[in-house]
Amino acid sequence: MTGNSGTAAESFEPVRTDVVVIGLGAFGSAALWRLAERGVRAVGIERFGVGHPFGSSHGVTRLFRVACQEHPGLSPIAGRTRDLWQELGGRYRHELVRQSGCLSVGSPTSTPITGTLAAAGAADLPVIRLGHDELAARYPQHAHLGASDEAVFDPEAGICFPERAVRAHVRAAAGHGAVVYPDTRVLSLELTADGVVAHTPTTRVVARQAVVTAGAWLGKLVSGLPLQPRRVPLFWFQARDPRDERFALERFPAFIRELPDGRVLWGHGSDGHQGFGIKIGMADQGHNFTDTDPDALDRGIHPATDIAQLSEWVSDAFPGIDPVPTSAAPCMITTTPDHQFVVGRPHDDPRLIVAGGDSGHGFKHAAGIGEVLAQLAVGETPYTDVGFLRPNRFLRRTSARPPHAGQSP
Repeated sequence: MTGNSGTAAESFEPVRTDVVVIGLGAFGSAALWRLAERGVRAVGIERFGVGHPFGSSHGVTRLFRVACQEHPGLSPIAGRTRDLWQELGGRYRHELVRQSGCLSVGSPTSTPITGTLAAAGAADLPVIRLGHDELAARYPQHAHLGASDEAVFDPEAGICFPERAVRAHVRAAAGHGAVVYPDTRVLSLELTADGVVAHTPTTRVVARQAVVTAGAWLGKLVSGLPLQPRRVPLFWFQARDPRDERFALERFPAFIRELPDGRVLWGHGSDGHQGFGIKIGMADQGHNFTDTDPDALDRGIHPATDIAQLSEWVSDAFPGIDPVPTSAAPCMITTTPDHQFVVGRPHDDPRLIVAGGDSGHGFKHAAGIGEVLAQLAVGETPYTDVGFLRPNRFLRRTSARPPHAGQSP
C-alpha cells in the first residue's frame, strides 16, 4: 500500500464519495452507470477521454455472442448486457448491439463447436447446427473448409459498438448524479482503515470503496493479480471485387472459425451505411502477438510482423477478400492464466473490487459485468453466479496477504 502521493493535490480539500470507479472503459463505465442508477454517490475517473482509442474499448465494432464458447457461465452475463444495452440504446436512440447472428465454425471437436454447444445447452439458447454441406452452401465465403467442418449459428449474437456504448454508459451515469473526471490519471490508490484514497495530480478522491477497472493498467494499480497486457492490433478489409455484396454483414455475419490446422480467425462483414469495412483478426494463440507495457505500447503498424501472417490466414480462409488491410488500429487485451476475467473482491477486501483480464472476449459482457460490480458494491446478491471469475482463484495460490493498492508510474 502506498502512502501520500506527494503531489500538490494534497493541500486541497478532497472529493468525498461512496464509491470511486477508476477506469471508464467497458467495465468501469458500465459500473458507474449501474451504481448511479441505484442512487449511489459515485465518482468516475478516466485517464484519457471518454470513449478513447488508447486501451481495449474501441475499434468501432466488437463481436457480441450469447452462447459463449469460453465458459457457459458467461451466457447469462451476455444476456443481461444485451437487455441493458437495448434499454439504454432505446433511451438515447443509439444502436448499441445488433443481433445479426454469429457463426462458430470448426471440426466437431473444436472449441468453437464444443464450447458454443455447451454454452447453448446450459442456457437453453436456440442455436442452429449446420452440417458441412449446409455450411458450404449457405456461407460459400468460408472457403477451404475441412472435411468434417460444421457450424453453430447463434441468432441472438451479432456485433456491438464499443465507443458508442462507453459514452452512453457515462452519459447515463452523469444523468443520475455521478461525477466524472476525464483526462485524469490516478497516480496511486491508497487503502486506509476507513476505505480508499485515489490520488490524482489535481485532487484526492476519498471513498468507502474503489472499483478498479483500469484495463491494461489494472495490474499497475492493484498488485498480485496475474494479468498480462498484450499488443493486438485491429484490421479492416474489403472484398477483392468492390461490387461483391457477399461480404456485407447481413450475408457474412460475425464468426469465429478454427481452421483445420488449428489457426483461429474471428470477424464480421461490412456495413457501408454505418461506415465500417470487413473486420478480421487472429485469435491470440500465444505465438502470434506480444506482451506489452501499456505505457510503452508500440502504436505503429508494421507490415512484416503485423500484417503478413494475418494476410496469409485471410487468403487461406476467405479468397474473396483482398488480404491487404484497408485500415488498422493499435489495441490491447489483458490476459489471465485461464483466459477468464477477474471480477470481485481480492481476498474479500471490503474496500476493493476489481474487474479486468478481458482475455480478448470482454466487451460483449460490459453492461452485465457493470451490473455485477454495482451489486457487489451495494451488497446485493449478483443476478448470476460469478464464482468462476473471482480473483481469489489466483491469489490464494500465490499469497496469503491481500494485494496492495499500487502506484501507476
